[in-house]
Amino acid sequence: MRSTDNAVAQWHAQKQLRLSPAWKLLQGAPWTLAFLRAEFTATKQRVGLEEFHADLADFMKELRGENLSLNEAWQASHYADSWVRSQFLSRPMVDGKFQYEPTAATARVLAFMDTLTGSRTNLNSSRLSTLLNSIETLSLQSDPNPESRIAALEAEVAERENEIAALKNGANPAILSDDSAVAATRSVLDLAASLPADFKRMRDGVEVMLHSIRTEIMDSSVTKGVAVGQVLAGDKALRGTAEGETFQGFTEFLNDPVQQARFRQSVNEVLERDFSDQLSSEERANLASLLREMRRQAADVHTIYGRLSESLHAYVQSAEFKESVLLRKAIHAAEQAVATARLGSRTGVVEPLLYAPNFETLAGLGIFNPEDHVPPPRLAAPPALSDADIHRTPATPAPDMPALHAAVDRVRETRNGTATLADVYTSLPSELQHINTIRGLILAARGSGERIDPERSETLTFTQIDGTSRTATVPLFTFTKDSTA
Repeated sequence: MRSTDNAVAQWHAQKQLRLSPAWKLLQGAPWTLAFLRAEFTATKQRVGLEEFHADLADFMKELRGENLSLNEAWQASHYADSWVRSQFLSRPMVDGKFQYEPTAATARVLAFMDTLTGSRTNLNSSRLSTLLNSIETLSLQSDPNPESRIAALEAEVAERENEIAALKNGANPAILSDDSAVAATRSVLDLAASLPADFKRMRDGVEVMLHSIRTEIMDSSVTKGVAVGQVLAGDKALRGTAEGETFQGFTEFLNDPVQQARFRQSVNEVLERDFSDQLSSEERANLASLLREMRRQAADVHTIYGRLSESLHAYVQSAEFKESVLLRKAIHAAEQAVATARLGSRTGVVEPLLYAPNFETLAGLGIFNPEDHVPPPRLAAPPALSDADIHRTPATPAPDMPALHAAVDRVRETRNGTATLADVYTSLPSELQHINTIRGLILAARGSGERIDPERSETLTFTQIDGTSRTATVPLFTFTKDSTA
C-alpha cells in the first residue's frame, strides 16, 4: 500500500468529518461551546427544558452586556431549537418532561475541549503504570503456551507471598503519595469521561435501527422473516463495534452484584482517604455518582431495545401483518397467472345484442317539472337572545402593563427613586390587585434588570375571581430604573 493511498483515505474521512455536527460545533460561535461546557458536566448530563432556557437567557444577557453581536429577534428557546436541529443537543421526554442532553458528537467535542484547554497533563506515573500493567495482562492473556502462563502465575503468587510475609513481619506498606493518588484518581475520572459518548453512540445506533424497521413496517415492504433477520443482523453489527463491546461489558458488570459491591466499596474508601481533600468538589461528586450515571445511561439503551422488541412483536402479531401476507400471496398468484397465460384473441363473455333499443316514456324517466314543485313553508324566526341569556365563565383579567409601568414610575417618584414590588402593588386600585398583576410586576422587574434579593421576601394579598382573598410570597424585587412601557 502506497503512502498516498493512506493520505487519500484520510482526506475522504476529513471531508465526511466536515459535514458532521461535531465539526460544525467547533466551527460555530465560541460562546455556544462555552455555554454547553458549563451547562453539561459529568454529574449533570441532562437539564430540564425550563432550567436550560433560563440559564441560556441569563448567559445571553451577559453577552449582550459585553456588546456581543447576537440576533435580537431570537430568544433562548430559538437558539435551543436550532441546536437540536443541528444535532448538537437532543431533547428526549423523561418522566413526562422534556430534557436537554448533548448528543454523542457533542459529548466527544466537550471531552476534547476539556483535554485541549485543561492545565493538567495526562502523563503521570499512574497512567504509565496502568499502561505497563495493561501490556503485561494482554501478553499473558494472549499467550497460548500453558507452560509460560503457569510460570507467570507462579511468579505473581511468589511476589504476593513475599509481600504478605513482609507485612506480617512489621514492614510498612508502600502507599502512594498524595500527589500520586490525586493524579491516579483524575486518571480514573478521565477514563470514565469517555463512557457517556460510547453509550450515546450505542443508543443512537439502536434508535436508527428502530426507526428503519418501523419505516419498513409502515411501508409493508418486509416480511416477518426479513424483519426479524434485519433486526438480528443490525444488533450483531452494533454489538461488534467498540461502543457495543463497552455496553456489553458494562451490562455484564451490572449483572454481577459482587463486582458492584466491590466497586462501591472501593469508591467509598477512596473518598475517605486524606488525599481526596485535594480534589475539587466537582471531582468528588463525579467519583461518587460514577456508577449511578453509568447505570442511567445503560438504562436508556435498554429502554430503546425494549421499544424495538415491542414494535417487532406488535408487527408480527398484528392483523395488518396477516392481511399483508394474504395480499402478497394474491399478488404473487396473479403475477404467476399472467406469466403463464397464452397470448390470443379475447372474446366477450356475453354477446352484445345490436339493434334492440329499449324505449322509455318521459313520465317514466321522471324529469323535473318546476310547475309540480311546491316550496316548503318558511321556517319560524329563531328566538331572540338577550345579554341575560349569555353566560360567560369568569376569568382573571390579563395584567394591564401600561398601568403597571405608570404605577412603578409614580411610586418611585414618591420614594426617592426606589420602590419595592409590594409598594407598587399596594398603590394600585382594588380592581387591579389580582394574581396576574403580581405576575406582570415580576415580568416588568426581570425584563428591566431590576435587583432581586432571593434571601428576602414580601407577602402580597390578592383577590380571586370568586371574591376570596389569598396571599402570595415573592422574592424582594426593588425598582430603581425608569420603567419602559
